[in-house]
Amino acid sequence: MITAAKLACVNPLCLRHIRFVRDGTTILDDVDLVVQPGERWLLLGPNGCGKTSLLRIAALYEHPSSGTVEVLGERLGRTDVRQLRRRIGFVSAALTDQLRPTLSAFDAVRTARYGALEPWWHRYTTDDDERARACLDRMGVGRLADHPLITLSSGERSRVLLARSLMNDPAVVLLDEPAAGLDLAGREQLVDALDHFAGDVSAPALVVVTHHVEDVPTSLTHAVLMRSGAVVASGELSDVLSAARLSETFGLELRLERRGDGRFSAWAAR
Repeated sequence: MITAAKLACVNPLCLRHIRFVRDGTTILDDVDLVVQPGERWLLLGPNGCGKTSLLRIAALYEHPSSGTVEVLGERLGRTDVRQLRRRIGFVSAALTDQLRPTLSAFDAVRTARYGALEPWWHRYTTDDDERARACLDRMGVGRLADHPLITLSSGERSRVLLARSLMNDPAVVLLDEPAAGLDLAGREQLVDALDHFAGDVSAPALVVVTHHVEDVPTSLTHAVLMRSGAVVASGELSDVLSAARLSETFGLELRLERRGDGRFSAWAAR
């Protein structure tokens, strides 16, 4: 059982020496990711470098071949994963695709209370309903509570999914390429929402996966750069995210600029 005393003295997420092998292929090799309370992490690297696999292990949807996974001090393999998973807010394209397009924004958020996909699978309390509406309000989409997901813009839908990730008051929120498939307006709305979220000191710890530096919110504090299943660099974002390390990560000479507003841009050197 996770006690109040334990919550005060452990990290939201601790992955140590993670190795993940599937069908004889090593996808992750000795990867560490330790997220402390209040930290906002970027997980950046090219397609196929193992980012999504690492995040799915962190979200307790995959088991590593070796290494340890702890959420709030509870170790994977020694606790009830169904209960522990409720302490993690997780947003991914695979999960999003499972939600019925005609589901209302309100029900899309409320069903996260039990990790469900349909509202009739469980009974909900008045407190559950109020929590769902509060999460929608926090992401700036409370006015859309009764709108079906299919009628929302890509940016609005992304913010509803962020609201869903907050339903169970998680210790850590994991976002797997949240800007994937968004148009320019949707991406900017999402980055703005993430900046407001990450800038809130009361918000849970955050890990955002992407392969585009243009998608990086300005409020992130730390970064892990990955290539071919291994860590290139890890630490405070201002120290880690440089043109040299970005070039090493993507195997291409790149230029990197951080604008006055804190956003990044990258392009190939010519």
